[in-house]
Amino acid sequence: AMRIWLDPQKLNKYNLVPSDVISQIKVQNNQISGGQLGGMPQAADQQLNASIIVQTRLQTPEEFGKILLKVQQDGSQVLLRDVARVELGAEDYSTVARYNGKPAAGIAIKLAAGANALDTSRAVKEELNRLSAYFPASLKTVYPYDTTPFIEISIQEVFKTLVEAIILVFLVMYLFLQNFRATIIPTIAVPVVILGTFAILSAVGFTINTLTMFGMVLAIGLLVDDAIVVVENVERVIAEDKLPPKEATHKSMGQIQRALVGIAVVLSAVFMPMAFMSGATGEIYRQFSITLISSMLLSVFVAMSLTPALCATILKAAPEGGHKPNALFARFNTLFEKST
Repeated sequence: AMRIWLDPQKLNKYNLVPSDVISQIKVQNNQISGGQLGGMPQAADQQLNASIIVQTRLQTPEEFGKILLKVQQDGSQVLLRDVARVELGAEDYSTVARYNGKPAAGIAIKLAAGANALDTSRAVKEELNRLSAYFPASLKTVYPYDTTPFIEISIQEVFKTLVEAIILVFLVMYLFLQNFRATIIPTIAVPVVILGTFAILSAVGFTINTLTMFGMVLAIGLLVDDAIVVVENVERVIAEDKLPPKEATHKSMGQIQRALVGIAVVLSAVFMPMAFMSGATGEIYRQFSITLISSMLLSVFVAMSLTPALCATILKAAPEGGHKPNALFARFNTLFEKST
């Protein structure tokens, strides 16, 4: 904070009192708004507005010293530096910083809007490590409060959940499809869609964070549906029409293409309104919405391109009498039929 030490004798010389100094500082050291972007009246499709802040406040002791207090009868000016000593000091002398009972100097780092917390924390620590070479031997740098480990753990946990979800999807599909070749096709398609979604998020300027990763976790159940629909229908055509995999895939896609597109359009329409929400809430939910929509659209694209190619390549023609489940699957089928 800027500290101004008044000299009573000089104030009396120029016929001034402390209240005169205070009033002039308030008038000449004032924050003035530069206007507003997106102010009223607003366009119908406008999502954000922002105030323009102009840096009009004084910053240095020299600038404060030039504050005009009075103009005398002979035209000479009385400035603040003529009646006071101006220097930069502590904001509050009533508080003392200590760490483990020892004197300390505390510094708070506030994240700017749109900045990446992990990158900022890493840059601050690297800079302090560089500067520590010039510190006295008794001076050490510590971080008593740092939120970035929590962010890293959160992203790691969401990524772990994402991997677990893919594994569970594979196991459930294998349990019900009871065909490893048919199961491996959706298992290949899901990571392809996820990687493509990350590419889209990078293109639109979104980072991998808790919101986007959470959207990916929710999307996995939707992503695998398209691939399962394609695989199951191809297997049905192979079994019923006795066609080889390539011809069965061609016939199957002619039957379900419109259904796949319809599913994608309906699901996208559900999450689309979230992408157009305004204000700070819209900034948060827009990432979640775009993650889901882009993953679902990519899922349909993969289901109509990669998945049929995998079906024609990996699946085999149905054996005579159909597939015979092993003992484990036979028991599961029996229990499942009894329970349903």
